[in-house]
Amino acid sequence: MDYLRQLQTERPVLFWVGLLVAFVLGFQVLLFVAGVLLGPLSLPSWAPLVVVLGVLVLVARRQQR
Repeated sequence: MDYLRQLQTERPVLFWVGLLVAFVLGFQVLLFVAGVLLGPLSLPSWAPLVVVLGVLVLVARRQQR
């Protein structure tokens, strides 16, 4: 964590680009896993996206309490 704090203060652009890349890759992995798990159920192609967004909303709402 100290390395990330140091990176954020010394090179903020690199820090934010790395954070953006990490979020995009993480979201892609979540979509892939949801697609693999929901694939055999022959649901529409947008179903994994709805499931992932729903889970993220549930997590966010529970953290607000």
